[in-house]
Amino acid sequence: MTATSDLRRFPSSDGELAYLDTGTGDPVVLLHSGFTDHRVFDAQIPSLARHHRVIAPDVRGHGASANATRPFRWADDLAALLRHLDAGPAVLVGVSMGGAIATDTVLEHPELVRAVVACGASTSEFEYTDPWTRGVLAEQAAALAVGDVEGWLTAFLRFVPGQHRTLDDVDPDVLRRVREMALGTLSKHTPDEENHHVPLTGTWSRVPKIDVPVLTVNGALDVPDLIADAERLARTVPDGRSVTIDGVAHYPNMEKPAEFEEIVTGFLRTL
Repeated sequence: MTATSDLRRFPSSDGELAYLDTGTGDPVVLLHSGFTDHRVFDAQIPSLARHHRVIAPDVRGHGASANATRPFRWADDLAALLRHLDAGPAVLVGVSMGGAIATDTVLEHPELVRAVVACGASTSEFEYTDPWTRGVLAEQAAALAVGDVEGWLTAFLRFVPGQHRTLDDVDPDVLRRVREMALGTLSKHTPDEENHHVPLTGTWSRVPKIDVPVLTVNGALDVPDLIADAERLARTVPDGRSVTIDGVAHYPNMEKPAEFEEIVTGFLRTL
């Protein structure tokens, strides 16, 4: 596990953003899922850092990074960090929300991106349509509305096994780590806090113009909407491919770290 003391701080235009910067070589940026932080990649950081410069930020409003006090876009935050570190063009590897940030960044700041790996994600213009996922999100919203943190966490953790497994089917340590990260991020916010995030629009019309290699990685048990959109992303870009990892849902990098790492490092070797 990464120690807080290992994190560095980038003085952005709206508070400090925390990030890990380790290893040497071509830069690889690891972008975590929503409500978690850079520790989602604890299994990948040491191995990737043997041959690459690994940069793993805590996205604004998550982990040790500052909350927003004015309008912002995560893609712009990442671009500012990469310019500050003189670390572009970099390979962006993102899980869930992090994958969407990676795709948004190559659309908005293509000069900073060498390739993209989007895991369980496409662009940030995404809406869940399947009843199971919409039901889980409704449970989360209802729990937050009455200040039921444990209820929110219980619903949030259901995304780890996915629709076709139970929490008992997942390694308890994976659940413990996701819960710890989510609780830490949730504690940074209040129910009545203004959401300053500015969403990107018109992303899919620009996807065919992405001129870097794109790999999408999906857990076979993940939400069907997510799998379909990720595969659409891989089909739509000029140089795209898609891989599926069996037996896992939304966090293949945590549940099957060796297989996930083999896929990512194999992709890196092709660049």
